[in-house]
Amino acid sequence: MWNSFLLPPFTPLYLLFFFLLHHLICTVSVESSSPYTPIDQILLNCGSSGNSTALDGRTWVGDANSKFLPLEQSLNNHASLTRIAVRQSPTAAQVPFATARISLSTFTYDFPVTAGQKFIRLYFYPASYSDFDRSKALFSVKAGPFTLLSNFNASLTADADGDPGDTIFREYCVNIEEDQRLNITFTPSPTVSDSYAFINGIEILSMPPNLYYTPADDPGFSFIGQHNLYSIKNSTALETVYRFNVGGRSISPTEDTGMFRGWSQDDKYLKEYDVLFLPLNDTINNLSFTTVPAYAAPEYVYRTARTLGNDTDINLSYNLTWEFPVDSGFYYFIRLHFCEFQPEIVWSGDRRFRIFIANQTTEKDADVIRWSGGNGVPVYKDYAVAMFAKEGDKKVNLYIAIGAEPRRWMTSYQDAIMNGIEIFKVSDPSNGNLAGPNPDPILVTLPTIEPPKQSKNSKNSRRTTIFVAVGGVTGLILASILGFLIFRTARREKNSFSTDWTTWWGPFSLSTTKSTKTCRSSLSVALSRRIYCAVESQIQDNQEGEESQGLRP
Repeated sequence: MWNSFLLPPFTPLYLLFFFLLHHLICTVSVESSSPYTPIDQILLNCGSSGNSTALDGRTWVGDANSKFLPLEQSLNNHASLTRIAVRQSPTAAQVPFATARISLSTFTYDFPVTAGQKFIRLYFYPASYSDFDRSKALFSVKAGPFTLLSNFNASLTADADGDPGDTIFREYCVNIEEDQRLNITFTPSPTVSDSYAFINGIEILSMPPNLYYTPADDPGFSFIGQHNLYSIKNSTALETVYRFNVGGRSISPTEDTGMFRGWSQDDKYLKEYDVLFLPLNDTINNLSFTTVPAYAAPEYVYRTARTLGNDTDINLSYNLTWEFPVDSGFYYFIRLHFCEFQPEIVWSGDRRFRIFIANQTTEKDADVIRWSGGNGVPVYKDYAVAMFAKEGDKKVNLYIAIGAEPRRWMTSYQDAIMNGIEIFKVSDPSNGNLAGPNPDPILVTLPTIEPPKQSKNSKNSRRTTIFVAVGGVTGLILASILGFLIFRTARREKNSFSTDWTTWWGPFSLSTTKSTKTCRSSLSVALSRRIYCAVESQIQDNQEGEESQGLRP
C-alpha cells in the first residue's frame, strides 16, 4: 500500500499508456519473430469506406470508393449496395462484420496479386440488413475456375452449425499462375425470387511455396485404401475443414507463424478415450526444425500433445479416436503433426504405435523419432482418403485414431502420441467444385402438454354430474307422461259410460264406475309404482355403464 503514494496523479492514464506500449512491443516482437512474412496481404472490409483497425491490430481497407470496388453485372439496374446490420451480435467483431456489400445481381472483386499459392478467407455475418431479409441470402461464390460455395444458404448454415457465434468463416487455398489475376465472384441464386449475395470481409494472404501443395519433383504421399500415391497439384483448390492443436489450448491467428491461421481445441471431437493424458514440455529451449520448416505450425502445437497414458494394460485396451463430420463425395487431405518431447523418448523404437484413418490401418509401425531424427524435432505426415457415403447422405464421419503397438517386444513404451491435426477438402478434379450441400433445417419441436391426471375427486364429480343429468332427464320424461295421463283421464271421465273397459294405453286398467276421486287414486298408485321401477332401473343401468368405462373409484 505504501508505494501507492509514489504514483503520479493520473495513474490510470499511465497504466493505460504502459499497457498499450507493452502490447505494441509484444505485437512487434511476435510479428518480427514470425517464421514467415506474406508477400500479398489484403484485408478488405466490404461495405465500408476508409481504413479500420480490427481487434488483432491489423488494418482493413474499405471497398467503397477504392481500387477494390467490385465490378457489377447489374440486372434491372440492381447495383450492389453497402449496408449496416440492423442488429449487431455481441459475439461478432465490428471489423469486418459491421458492414456488408449486398447485391441482387452478380458482382466480382478483382485482386492484383503475385503468382503463387494463396489463402482466401471469407467472412459472413448473416444478419438482417435494411431492405434485405436474412432468409433470402442464397448465392454462389467462385474464385477463378473453382466453385467455393453453391446455392449457399448463409442463415441456415449459421443456425445449424452448432457454433454459438453468429458469424461464418471459410478458408480456402488456391494457386495463382504468372500474369493471372484473382477474381472472386458472388452470384445470387437464379432459382429463388429476390435472393441476394453478400459478403462482409475478404482476406487474401500469400503462403510459403509448397506448404500444402506437393512439389513437382515429389512423388506424393499415402492414399489410404489405394496402391498409388496422391499429390496436391497446383490445379487443385483446398478448403480448410478442421485445424486442431491436439491436447492444448486454442491458438489465435496472431499467434500463428505469420499466416494468421487459427488452431482450435480438439476436445469435443474426441470419440473414444480412456484416460486423457496431456503431456506438456515447456523446458525445451528451442525446438529443432530440421525436418519440416518452422512455419509449418506454431511451436505450441509441438509442445503439447495427447497420449494414451502411463498404464500399459489400459493403453492396449482402446484406441484414442477423433470423429470429424465431413461432406460426402470428396477426397480429403489430412496432415498429422508430431513431436516427441518427453525426455524418456529418445531413440527409434522407444515409442512405436499405430495410426488408423477412416477405419483403415494407415501406419502399422509409426515411429516419430525415426521420422523426425530426434527428440524435440517436429515432423508431419500427409495422407489422402476418399469419403463417400451411401446415396442421399450429406455427411459422413471421418475417424482418426492412434493405438499402442500390441507386441510388447517391439517397443519400449506401449503408447501413442498426437500433436496436431489439419483436414482439407480437395476440389473435384472434373469441375473444380468445393461446395458442399446446405445443412438440413432445424426442426422446432413443439412442447407436449400432458392432459391433467384425473383424481378420485374428479371421478366422483363426474359420476355425480351423470346422476344429476340422468335424474333430470328421467324426471322430465315422467312428468310429461303424468301430465298426459291426467289430461287423457279427464277427457275420458267426461265422456265415460257406466261399464268397465280397458284403455288403449297398455297395462293400466281403470274403473270409470267409481267417483273421480277413486279414479285418481288408482291412477296415482299405478303411476307411482311405474315411476319407481323406471328410476331404479335407470340408476342401475348408469352404474353398470360407469363400471364398464372405469369411472368408479
